[in-house]
Amino acid sequence: MATSSISNAQKIKPGSSGYAAANGTKVYYEVYGEGQPIVLLHGAYYTIEMNWGQLIPELAKTRKVIAVELQGHGHTPFSDRKLSRATLASDVEKVMDYLKIDSADVAGYSFGGQVAYQFAIQSPKRLKKLVIISSVYKSDGWVSGVNDVFKMMKPEFLANSPLQVAYDAVAPDKTKWNKFLEQMMTLAREPFDLGDDNVAKITAPVLIISGDNDGMDKIELAKTYKLLGGGVSADLQAMPKSHLAIIPNQSHVSLMRQTKEIFGYMDRFLQ
Repeated sequence: MATSSISNAQKIKPGSSGYAAANGTKVYYEVYGEGQPIVLLHGAYYTIEMNWGQLIPELAKTRKVIAVELQGHGHTPFSDRKLSRATLASDVEKVMDYLKIDSADVAGYSFGGQVAYQFAIQSPKRLKKLVIISSVYKSDGWVSGVNDVFKMMKPEFLANSPLQVAYDAVAPDKTKWNKFLEQMMTLAREPFDLGDDNVAKITAPVLIISGDNDGMDKIELAKTYKLLGGGVSADLQAMPKSHLAIIPNQSHVSLMRQTKEIFGYMDRFLQ
């Protein structure tokens, strides 16, 4: 797959990292840079490094970046606590509390985008701007076939994959890999819908970034953008505060590698 990254983007070490107590478990976070805070939420089975490693150095030049690893992911320990988007969004709020951040921009990729939508719905006062990358707020937001894949997923499909290698490198207990996968795959099999009405009530500006062939149903995406105030003729009325970017020739996985394009859209929107 074609990739595009910003030249000379060096890996940087977090200024601080640690764990925040959250709803009966603990959540790992890393903080980079100084400035207006932005919280980053990774995709399913990813670590901070896998998802955001190329983007963090760019964002951290002008902002305080708080990257979180959700329940069972990366450094965050596996928990038998029931997995739900609402609980994960509450975990994000607990990390913000711990770091004494009243409100922040929030960006989520894929599964992290679902948690970000949920955060916008349940914690609106904590949100400034929302960035959704290749994600949906309901199962019907995917094209036909994607949900069928979720239903047939089994832990053995990811055995010895780059995802497991990344997990093994940082997980506090590597023996929890299969239990973690089972927990995530069980959630993925369950149809979900955060609600058209709830999305329409999001008052924060939203930037949606999608690949043209990333698995998102573009008819549903157009409806989502309309719920957020977009899809108008801006020559006849005010330009919407929410933005939509569709990047050509990109799949779900390859989209997140387009560091230069994603950073460009995010930087302009967040300014």
